[in-house]
Amino acid sequence: MSAKTYEVRTYGCQMNVHDSERLSGLLEDAGFVRAPDGHAEGDADVVVFNTCAVRENADNRLYGNLGRLAPMKTKRPGMQIAVGGCLAQKDRDTIVKKAPWVDVVFGTHNIGSLPVLLERARVQEEAQVEIAESLEAFPSTLPTRRESAYAAWVSISVGCNNTCTFCIVPALRGKEKDRRPGDILAEVEALVAEGVTEITLLGQNVNAYGSDIGDREAFSKLLRACGAIEGLERVRFTSPHPRDFTDDVIAAMAETPNVMPQLHMPLQSGSDAVLKAMRRSYRQERFLGIIEKVRTVMPDAAISTDIIVGFPGETEADFEQTLHVVRQARFAQAFTFQYSKRPGTPAAEMDDQIPKAVVQERYERLAALQEEISWAENKSQIGRTVEVLVAEGEGRKDDATRRLSGRAPDNRLVHFARPDQQVRPGDVVTVDITYAAPHHLLAEGPARGVRRTRAGDAWEKRNAAPEQKPAGVMLGLPTIGAPAPLPAEPGGCAVR
Repeated sequence: MSAKTYEVRTYGCQMNVHDSERLSGLLEDAGFVRAPDGHAEGDADVVVFNTCAVRENADNRLYGNLGRLAPMKTKRPGMQIAVGGCLAQKDRDTIVKKAPWVDVVFGTHNIGSLPVLLERARVQEEAQVEIAESLEAFPSTLPTRRESAYAAWVSISVGCNNTCTFCIVPALRGKEKDRRPGDILAEVEALVAEGVTEITLLGQNVNAYGSDIGDREAFSKLLRACGAIEGLERVRFTSPHPRDFTDDVIAAMAETPNVMPQLHMPLQSGSDAVLKAMRRSYRQERFLGIIEKVRTVMPDAAISTDIIVGFPGETEADFEQTLHVVRQARFAQAFTFQYSKRPGTPAAEMDDQIPKAVVQERYERLAALQEEISWAENKSQIGRTVEVLVAEGEGRKDDATRRLSGRAPDNRLVHFARPDQQVRPGDVVTVDITYAAPHHLLAEGPARGVRRTRAGDAWEKRNAAPEQKPAGVMLGLPTIGAPAPLPAEPGGCAVR
């Protein structure tokens, strides 16, 4: 009898993406196999929705998807559907009422219970709902099926202590809980031993790391410690908060060679009045001061941000202050969002909600300005020689020329001509930038060099034909309890 198949559908931030890697690892550890790419909807034996509650229409999207699966489940009695993530944590009492064909509902704090809940639902033939109110064990002790063989998320904390008025995440993820530095570094070292060369330190408010363990400089120390791990070539982190962006972190970024010259720091608004209404504990001067300090020690750093347009009470003068900060900061990229009510947040009940037409007009002006700046910043890269970490996929195809894609150290997307010699995802190609568009760079000439890496070896091993693939290619923890190895939503607290 063939193994049962599973599918995990992920919505929202990088934290959810990483949680889905754990859900996949748990299911594979329990004997399930991943449904093949391109399978028809409803073909998987278990479908898991890892939901997000940040968007206003998140519940509509979920129930629409569940509704499409209902008739398919009727035709396949053994099929099971599970709903987890932030929306499950928020709507714990209503999901099974609205969609009684759902078998399991689980929260953000108990993803490790999924296999047991699925089996219990099968045996008892009734829905199982389990929502923990707080985190009992850090989820990185769970088995993980990582999406990439050469790059990995590494959670350093979960939860958030902020109270931003537009964000519901702290209520669903709980207060900040930090992992011990030794556990984090053990996970990174294990990943590097498996071939990973790039890691991204992940937290709801990543640079507040240490507040739970009583060390205000814990994050900068962690960056420096990652710099001492042999074989780890690239270190990134997301998402920091301007309130906690201290000078010791800036120094650690500049002085640790494998910490990449890239920073994503959410602005949200350039207006001090709006920032106060958002309960963002910094102001325009503080934000621009951080940008200046980072660029003083890392002149080539690419800085990106999040911005919300049309927050309740935002005046034209407030919006002009946001445009001013964008002009001053010259972000390489900005993720811009039109404000929409998030049920359960204080901002949803505020007076002076901005008319949709006004929000749309401001959004278009901001997007046009940022597009102009992004293009100009990318044009400044023309003529530079960069090392590109080759990504999955075939990249762009332009007529007869096939191009590959990857990321420069500053995280800019680079399309480049396929070298004469074989390259694999995870390998590094050195190229000269010859053209710039607002959202990517192009290297049209021949590569200066190709460096085959252990990361490329790991990718090749993972993607070997079934008859060639050795046992144990799942990256991350093989068993529960073993020593820890190891596209975002607006708000900055919903990690991007």
